[in-house]
Amino acid sequence: MRQAGEGAAAGVQGTVAPGFEAVREQFTALLATEGGELDVQVAAYHRGENVVDLWAGPDMNADSIMGIYSASKGVTHLVVALLVQDGVLDLDQKVSHYWPQFAVEGKQDLLVRELLAHQAGVVGATDGFTMEELADDQVVAERLGAQRPFWRPGRAAGYHALVMAALSGEVVRRATGRTVQEHFAERLQAPLKLDLHLGLPAGQDDRFLSAQPMTATPERLRELAAAATAPDSLSGIAFNRHHPRNREVWELPNLPVVRSRGPASFGGIGTARSLAKLYSALVSPVDSVNPLLEPATASAFGQIQSNGFDLVLRQPKAWAVGFHAVSETYPVLGAGAFGHSGAGGQQALVDPRHELSYAFLRRHFLFPVQADADHLRLLSALVTAARRA
Repeated sequence: MRQAGEGAAAGVQGTVAPGFEAVREQFTALLATEGGELDVQVAAYHRGENVVDLWAGPDMNADSIMGIYSASKGVTHLVVALLVQDGVLDLDQKVSHYWPQFAVEGKQDLLVRELLAHQAGVVGATDGFTMEELADDQVVAERLGAQRPFWRPGRAAGYHALVMAALSGEVVRRATGRTVQEHFAERLQAPLKLDLHLGLPAGQDDRFLSAQPMTATPERLRELAAAATAPDSLSGIAFNRHHPRNREVWELPNLPVVRSRGPASFGGIGTARSLAKLYSALVSPVDSVNPLLEPATASAFGQIQSNGFDLVLRQPKAWAVGFHAVSETYPVLGAGAFGHSGAGGQQALVDPRHELSYAFLRRHFLFPVQADADHLRLLSALVTAARRA
């Protein structure tokens, strides 16, 4: 690795490997576009080696940690993938096989793979959740397991934004007697020495950079208002906007109850460096640890499970099994690439064909339409460099 050297924007710190300088250049350009106040990290691994580790911003340090939002779902579903590989879970088994109380109100035939692809139809509670309830995965699962779905399970998809990993995590808990958070700590966090947490330990808050809201220009506010849906619409229910004491999505990592409990859908806290390392370890040897996933398992979870109009996001969406089918969004990636984004511009993914992983975290919430264009520029430079390596 080499230091981010001459020509880098003021404030850019970290390292890039020889041949990956173009990623640093794209990172520098992103900072120039958004201004010098952006606290951000980007990291990448290629063939198990850390090739990009950059950060910038007035409050950012090498070991600063941030909320990863829904990238937490990807972390959770890596645990699920390991349990499927172990033979403990079966993607083609009914959810109710593991969780009998789920088999009510027409949900009895839903398959695990359909649940993971946001096809269950229980995107939120009919009367909403308090923040204390939403941060408790078992409370969420108990409420939604007994609830009537909003569409016929398995026949459509809609993003279970704040509850997906509480549901899949309950399958894990019923099958193993242990929570997703416990499996993650034992099987992924400890052996890989990850600075990534589903439940931030006491005493670590001084390293946490609190999330900040989007810069609200008049143009952005008009665009958001035009796209807004009613609080009691499917989209509103999925984001808990119909509950009178709901908090904005950008605020969630700032709530102590979220950081301490680490709800599996949105409560992860960590660094881009550790997210990239985690995804790399799935398909490449990292720190002398053999790849965690067999090629067949990685292929099964990267396979597109549903593709069509998402009833919550209200746009076309391709869902893999528990993950985004990221090559549909970033065509520079190989088929079968998978990962999970997080609200406000976070991203974490792996491209097994190129043995390439990527993670990007930012403190300042991003206007939604910007994120994919920023990631595509960075990923294009990264893939080009990887192909030449």
